Order: sequence, then C-alpha cells, then structure tokens
Amino acid sequence: MTFANRHIGPDTDEQTHMLKAIGYASLDALMDAAIPEVIRWHGSLNLPAAASEEETIAELRAIASQNRVTTSMIGLGYYGTHTPAVIKRNVLENPAWYTAYTPYQPEISQGRLEALLNFQTMVTDLTGLTTANASMLDEGTAVAEAMTLAKRASKSKSMTYVVDADTLPQTLAILRTRAEPLGIDLQLVDLDAAEALPGEYFGLHLQYPGASGAVRDHAQLIEAAHAQGALVTVAADLLALTLLRAPGEIGADIAAGTTQRFGVPLGFGGPHAGYLAVRAGLERSLPGRLVGVSKDADGAPAYRLALQTREQHIRREKATSNICTAQVLLAVMASMYAVYHGPAGLREIAKRVHNHALTLAGSLTAGGVEVAHNAFFDTVTAVVPGRATEVVAAAATAGIDLRLVDGDRVSVATDETTTDAHVAAVLQAFGVRGTAVADCGAKPLARTSEYLTHPVFSSHHSETSMLRYLRKLSDRDYALDRGMIPLGSCTMKLNATTEMEPVTWPEFANIHPYAPAANTAGYERLVATLEEWLAEITGYDAVSVQPNAGSQGELAGLLAIRGYHRSRGEAHRDVCLIPSSAHGTNAASAVMAGMRVVVVACDDLGNVDMTDLHAKIDRFKDQLAAIMVTYPSTHGVYETSIADLCAAVHEAGGQVYVDGANLNALVGFARPGKFGADVSHLNLHKTFCIPHGGGGPGVGPVAVRAHLTEFLPGDPLEPGEHHAVSAAAHGSAGILPISWAYLRMMGPDGLAAATGTAVLTANYVAARLREHYPVLYAGNNGLVAHECILDLRPLTKATGVSVDDVAKRLIDYGFHAPTMSFPVAGTLMVEPTESEDLAELDRFVAAMIAIKGEIDQVAAGVWPAKDNPLANAPHTASAVTADEWEHPYPRSVAGFPEGVDRTAKYWPPVRRIDGAYGDRNLVCSCPSPEAFED
Repeated sequence: MTFANRHIGPDTDEQTHMLKAIGYASLDALMDAAIPEVIRWHGSLNLPAAASEEETIAELRAIASQNRVTTSMIGLGYYGTHTPAVIKRNVLENPAWYTAYTPYQPEISQGRLEALLNFQTMVTDLTGLTTANASMLDEGTAVAEAMTLAKRASKSKSMTYVVDADTLPQTLAILRTRAEPLGIDLQLVDLDAAEALPGEYFGLHLQYPGASGAVRDHAQLIEAAHAQGALVTVAADLLALTLLRAPGEIGADIAAGTTQRFGVPLGFGGPHAGYLAVRAGLERSLPGRLVGVSKDADGAPAYRLALQTREQHIRREKATSNICTAQVLLAVMASMYAVYHGPAGLREIAKRVHNHALTLAGSLTAGGVEVAHNAFFDTVTAVVPGRATEVVAAAATAGIDLRLVDGDRVSVATDETTTDAHVAAVLQAFGVRGTAVADCGAKPLARTSEYLTHPVFSSHHSETSMLRYLRKLSDRDYALDRGMIPLGSCTMKLNATTEMEPVTWPEFANIHPYAPAANTAGYERLVATLEEWLAEITGYDAVSVQPNAGSQGELAGLLAIRGYHRSRGEAHRDVCLIPSSAHGTNAASAVMAGMRVVVVACDDLGNVDMTDLHAKIDRFKDQLAAIMVTYPSTHGVYETSIADLCAAVHEAGGQVYVDGANLNALVGFARPGKFGADVSHLNLHKTFCIPHGGGGPGVGPVAVRAHLTEFLPGDPLEPGEHHAVSAAAHGSAGILPISWAYLRMMGPDGLAAATGTAVLTANYVAARLREHYPVLYAGNNGLVAHECILDLRPLTKATGVSVDDVAKRLIDYGFHAPTMSFPVAGTLMVEPTESEDLAELDRFVAAMIAIKGEIDQVAAGVWPAKDNPLANAPHTASAVTADEWEHPYPRSVAGFPEGVDRTAKYWPPVRRIDGAYGDRNLVCSCPSPEAFED
C-alpha cells in the first residue's frame, strides 16, 4: 500500500459511495464541476514520483548526514540544552500533545491549558512581573511586540524608540523591520560608552545580559526613562534570572525573550517559545494568547483563553497585533522542564553554566587575554587583537563553534551541555592553560527573591511522577489521536508518524542557527528543495520559508509588495483592499506593513462584490497597493470572479495577495501564481502536515512571482536593505522535515488525490446534512470547496439553541466542534479533510443529525429551553453520576447519546466554562491547590 493510501482516509469503495451520494462518477468529474475553468489547471506537478516511507526516511537520513553536529558555544540567544527523555517521549513525540488544536474549546483542552498556565507562572516568577502570555513566536517577535505595546501604552507623543546597542543582532533586525512601516525611529545607544539618551522617547529596550555577555545594572536607566514617560522593556535570559535580579525588581514594565534553553532543541533556529510579560496595568494590552482561570457550570475552577481570544477576528485593522497563534507545544516543553527540575534544579543548572564561564574568564585573564566585561552570566567576550579568526578556527578543529565578533574579539557562550573538556578545548584554542576562576562582578545584581514557589514546581521531580502528570494532562484533552477535528479553515489532517520521526534526530535537532556553513549543508539542501517544491505547487517563482507563522507570512508578503512599490517610486501606494469575509489577521498585517485598510463588501452568496470592488478601485486607483483575498473564499467557495478580480487590480497598478489558508482545495488543480496572484503565504501546519501542536508551532512560507523575489525576507544577520520577519534565516527550520517528507511520500498524484478527496468529503458532509441544517454558501453546480458552512441561525431564532450549545453538545458525542461563528456569526464551518475515512465522516453526520433531533425536542416543548441536553452540555462523568439528577432528560441521554461507544467514551474534565466571569476576574497564573478543594 502506498503512503498516499494511508494518508487519505476513504478507500476506493468508500469514495465511490460518497461520489454517488453527491451525484458524480469520479473525483476528476467532481473537481471539473467545482473549480472554475478560468483557473483550472490540467497539468501534472513537476515533483518526484512518490517514495515509500522507508525510502523517504533513507533519503532524509542522507540529507541529515550532511549536517555536522558540533559543540555550539555561539550563544546569541540559542543554547545547547538537555531535553529530559520523559518530556521528549511524552510531549514532543506524543500525538496526544502534538495533534491537538488551539484551545478555543476549553472544556476539552484543560490539560494543555494547565501546562500553559504553568508556563505563564514560570515566566512571571522569573521576570518578577505580574502577567505573561502563553508564548510568542520567537524572541525577536516578542521584543517587536513589546515595542508596539510600549507605543500604545506610553503617554509620550514621541516616535523614538531607544535600543541598547548590545541587543542581539537578530532582534535588532526584527525591530527595524517592524519599526519602519509604522514610522518609529530606532536610536541605538551604546551603554558602555555612556552615550546620552535622546531628550524624548516613548520606550527603551535593554538586553539582559547583553549580546556581548555583559551584565549591567539598569536600575538608574529605567528610573530615568520613567521620569520622562517612557516604558522599558528588558529582554532577559530566563535561566540567568535564577541568579540575577528580576527585571520587575528593577522597575521594568515589560520583559521579553525566549524559553529555548528550557529543554527545547536548537532546531537550526526553531520552533521555540518566546515569552512576553508585563507589569500590573498593562495586561489588557498584552498581545497574543493569555490563559486565565474561570469556573464551570458547577462552580469548579477551569482554565480558558482570556481577553484576546481571536482578537484579530473581532477588531481586524484595529487589532493591536497580527499574532493569532503561539508556540504551544514548545511552551509546554519549556514549562515541563521547569516543573521537572524545580527552582533548585534550575538554579543548579544556572550555577554550572555560570561556573564554566567563570573558569573561562579566569583562565583567559591569567593567561594574558583581556576579557571585555567583568560581570557576565554565560558569555565571555575575549579581546585578541588580530587573532580572532585564528582562535575560532582552532576551536572549530576541536569540534567547537565560537562566535567571531570581529577581527579582534571572540565570544564564548557556555550552556547546560558544556563540560570541563569543552572549557579546556576552548582555552587551548586561545593558547591558554589553567583553570583559574574569575571574580564575577555581578554579585550586587544577585537575585535574593524566591521563584517557582507554586506546588506544581516541587511535586514532579521523579520520572514516575512526571510521567503520570503528563499522562493526566493529556487525558484531559481531545486531539486527533482520539477522533475527528472538523474545523473549517484549519485543516486538521493526519500528521503521519514517519513525517514526525526526523524532527528529533540530532542532525536536525542540535544545529545552531548561526553555525558555520560547513556544518549546515543538509539543512540548506532540505530548505532549497522544499522551497523549490512549494514554488512548483503554487506556480510562483520563489519561496522563503523564513516566516514562522501564517501571520508572519502575511506580513512578509505585504512588505514585499511595499518594497516593490517603493522601488518604483510609488511609495504613495498604501491602500490595501480586503474583503469583509477575510481572515482577521489580513487586516492587522496590512496595518503593520504601513498600509491603510479599505474593506470590500461581499454579496449574498459570500463572494467578493465585484461592483463594490470596481468602485473601490476607481476611488483609490492612484493609492492602490494591493488586495488581499483568500482562495477558495473564506466561505469555502471557489469564486468564479477571481481572474477578473486579479486583472482589475493589476490594471490599477496594484498587486494581488492570495491568502493560502485554503490551499488544501487547490494543490494539483489550480496554482495561484498562474491564475493572477503576485504573492501568497502558505500554511505548512495546514496543507502540508506540520501538526498544530495545541496552537503552534507553525510555518507560513511566503511565495512570490519573479518581480517580487528581491523583496523576500533576508537573513537577519546579513547587512542590507532586506527585511527579516523571524530571528533565524530559515525560521522554524527544525520542523521542515515534516513537510518535506509529506511531499516526498505523496508525490504529484497523491497530492492531487488528497485535494480531490478533501473536496469530496466536504461535499459529502454538506449533502448529508443539507436537509437538517442549511448549507450557507455554494459555488459552481451547488458545490462547496473543502469546507462547508452550516447555518444554525434559523434554529437559534426558533428555539433559542445557540451555536455554542451545539458545539458543546458535540463534545458529549465525542467530537471537537467545527469552527464557530466564523466567518459568519451563528454558524458552524466544517472541514473534514482528506484523512477522515467514511466511518468517521458518517459518525459525525449521525451526531449532527441526532443533535438536530434534540433541537426538535426543545422546539416541541418536550425539553425546556433552559434545561435540556444542549443547554447543559458538555456533561462530565461527575455530573451524570451525581446522587441527585433533576433534569427532564435521562442520565443516559446526557452521557451516552445516540451512537456513542460506551467502551471508548471521552469525558470532558469540566462542564461549560463561564468566559465572562474569567475576564471580569482575571487570574493568569497557577491557582492554589485550595481553589480546587473548595
């Protein structure tokens, strides 16, 4: 059996049955009927023929062998770390964690949410601030978001942002990318040279420790910044904060950084969980996701996403950030690293790291080598006039990579994996012997406050306890390893084990993003091949995999358009047309790229209103920069007017951005780069099988036609005019083997078959449910694309049963709900994907039909509107086994509705959660155990 046959759920007989149900003889006939001929492509993808799983693993082994795993002592925010085996096996390699979706349905996400609350508590404790979010994309992104947060929250009218010259260079590159379109003036200040700060500025960014390793006392600078109304961000190393005074203790308003060194592999740059924390008073301005504590229908404590849930979809161009995702899987790993080691264990690791740095500094000084700073944590910068290249080369010969700062300076960073032998080899490279220990001048900055005092950080230090804690949390969640997650727009398909396997190989996991080129040939080959394949699939000329989320792919694409117009002397083109149905991140990204958003109406069928489009083009013809459209549309329809739309925008001098969120309905049948689009971002965590990980990681490559190629993101460490959107040149490179393996095993025929089957399953579900729930939109021949929208509004109007009631009742039937109220309030958007077989599709259809029967019971007055299985859903085991039962329906209907397998029942750990209570009573760190006892 081929891999494609294993990836695609319905076999040939099942497909025949489904095709018959919707009236088509073959997949090709279905696709010919569904896809407008104006964009239909009848060619074959120029990709290698499908390889077997065994052949693919062998090829990836050969590619991985071209990477050279050395001892990295480069630092710059990326460090060697030991991933505890219990965390590696039971989180990173466990589908119960990596195949889960974003916790928008909190009742079936309690395990993940608890782990993220641990993450937030870990960050707030170590930074000394009051509130942290549930992770950011990387350190550079976190710092950039801190800058814009400071701009929003500061009372200063200044557009100047002051940046410590000792900031990590990749972070500085991200700050420059983000600042320029928003009109923010970055001013670098050398704190060592005591350069004067400008007279007025809205924010100050400090690196702690600095990129050079220097640890400085920033208290007076922070006080001076506050005196003139500026907010202060400290980019802090969390491991260092176990020994150094916390940013909050010296007055910082915001702290940002990465949690990579808490057990997360290097991965050639990612994925890693960044962090962002704020002082009291700023929590409601915090971008990204925030886990909070609320209560369920029984009054029991329960976790949920608070405040910013899908902010971009609510506030659109007024959103404070385009970040709609996080790095949940990596944040869970980092939080569990802290849980496993506890405060004493983390401090011990930090001391060991610091002591190795002390030994290096002391021996270098004793050997006549000048050390640039007398206060440091893990990074020692040595001054070796004219010898720096020679020292780095000597260390490389011993298998150790150091950082060449310039011709006269070398930086050496110690980490958790550093040994005495490494230190001795580095000293030998400098031509120095001995093990003298330096007297580090950071003692006045030593931390005296406690951290990680919550019992969770002192309860699971044995592997037995840790293993059971991880199992307990994963059992509270619903992921793809349990059943179907039919979320529209999110493509929750199979994440095959063979695709996942290479991620943890040392040759991929243990490569520093700034390792010498001689060590990274395998990665460069993998990236180049994947970019080439993605360009072929989409019909574009070039692809960059640097964006580490779809939101960052959007920003990169819009910045490419902006750069193109400016290169032609048309900087005045700043209007971005966006249909009213678009993903909310589109509008937020456009604003971040310095564009003005103008909304284009949609007609009654959910299509872009072409009359309104032409009117907006005429009105803004001279200012038109771009249009952003999703194709197939956000309503799950192949719009017939897409070619006309592209032509009209091009004629007016604009560029066409096609959001690739729905590419799963196009691969092998239509290519955006050939039907009129200029740029797209793709979602490797949707169409190309990188798992959602509970809300991240993701990769959002940007694909462009030839005239935009020079404006693609560039390496953040390379000088030049290019912009960078991620802190590493290839973004989250560590998970690219997943998509590479998927494409290699599917081949051109398998990819087309997957697309056809995805469209088939959506139309099958629509056909089966249409008589029970209206299907809101359809395209050619009454067909949908890869998803369909079920309209519950008439039922809600007639009975009071809401879309929330149906979503929560689906939990009782053993399903994750479809996408709720997007893009149309009061609806459910269903995307079955190609990976679900007929039995699972029919199980979902049966559940939806049974729920319609329950709604009819409410309509008929058999069950009261406020006391019925839908209004009270989901039902916990505790609820249905309670001594008292006062509801007008039996316990069996509550807990074991029609069609549910009693031997494999999923029980949600909590009842329906009160979201409003959680927002009014904001608690975003671990509650005390007593809260659960009460």
